[in-house]
Amino acid sequence: MTTAELLGKDPGWLIAAKALIVFVICVVSTLMAVWTERRVLAKMQLRTGPNRVGPFGLLQSLSDGVKLALKEDIIPAAADKVVFIAAPIIAAAMCFMSFAVIPMTGKVNLFGQETAMQLTDIPVGVLYILAIASVGVYGIVLAGWSSGSTYPLLGGLRSSAQVISYEIAMGLSLVAVFIYAGSMSTSDIVAAQSAWWYAVVLFPSFAIFVISMVGETNRAPFDLAEAEGELVGGFHTEYSSLKFALFFLAEYVNIISVSALATTLFLGGYKAPPGLGFTEAWLGGWFTAIWFFLKVLTFFFVFVWLRGTLPRLRYDQFMQFGWKVLIPVSILWILVVATLRVLSLQNAPRIVVIAFASSVVFIIMAVNVGFESAKKKKEQAIADGDNKAAPKFAVPSLPMEVSTINVSQKVGDNRE
Repeated sequence: MTTAELLGKDPGWLIAAKALIVFVICVVSTLMAVWTERRVLAKMQLRTGPNRVGPFGLLQSLSDGVKLALKEDIIPAAADKVVFIAAPIIAAAMCFMSFAVIPMTGKVNLFGQETAMQLTDIPVGVLYILAIASVGVYGIVLAGWSSGSTYPLLGGLRSSAQVISYEIAMGLSLVAVFIYAGSMSTSDIVAAQSAWWYAVVLFPSFAIFVISMVGETNRAPFDLAEAEGELVGGFHTEYSSLKFALFFLAEYVNIISVSALATTLFLGGYKAPPGLGFTEAWLGGWFTAIWFFLKVLTFFFVFVWLRGTLPRLRYDQFMQFGWKVLIPVSILWILVVATLRVLSLQNAPRIVVIAFASSVVFIIMAVNVGFESAKKKKEQAIADGDNKAAPKFAVPSLPMEVSTINVSQKVGDNRE
């Protein structure tokens, strides 16, 4: 029985119960994620981190949430009130909706019913998640526009450009997964990774997806939509109290959702690592949820690690990397994967497949050598003072002679 057929037999009360469980998991995961990030960053920076509220500071995130709820709720006079209130609700709601098609366990028994810890399984589940993520950015853009302030507007515009740029690369990185799995259903993709994880088989797609998901979530080093040094607080500068808490919640739920998506598409989802498949039957199938959340936690640690080690990119560097590197590489990789897939389905001789793969590697090496050679020539031309390497726009000449004034003599003349 497929997962879709299994979920189709769920009664209404069980679907509501699973939706409530998923919501609780997202909220608790957010509280734990905030605490984990602060503790891990503190260790990286030789600090202690939160350790006052609760054992090991575990209740610090909950305390901060209660504090935000009790703060005064301020709406600027120049703000569009309806849109200003709706924006954080849109941003938070879209993040929760992504979990509807994420399979967290295999076949389990819940309240006496045989089911899977997944709300629904649709044939285009991955496209549904990408669509929901695209709608979620409306919350950020509307928050920046409705605030009636310059800095939030700039943050909202940056965020929209950022999401558009990196969603293209993210979507293209998933095409190779669809080709190999033969489906866009999340449960079918997990089932197709029973032998090998796609993080190994399709490593370039995995690398592009990981980079894109960091840009998609506005996290360091791609947190240009809320750059404190340039935009005060970014798109949520004018927000306070519960509305600010909703943006805070949306950011971390979004991190967890993209980590869960990466786990599903590239790390075998809830399946155990190779060699440990016997553990999937433990606890009546519920042990698969432990494997799932361990993989999600690994991705979350990568987010924290990047924040603690890398500086923020310049805006032009960030956009150039997305459009000139990630998207062209994704398109070329799709062509390579499609060709290899056709050759394998047609039972082509192994020598043909090896020859094609070798030619691709040779072309990549040749292009890389060409780029490095051109870069060295340009650097050498600049070092030698070659005028051809000078910028084409007008550059004023610097003054070579600096006139000096003898201050002591001037003071003496004034006294006389």
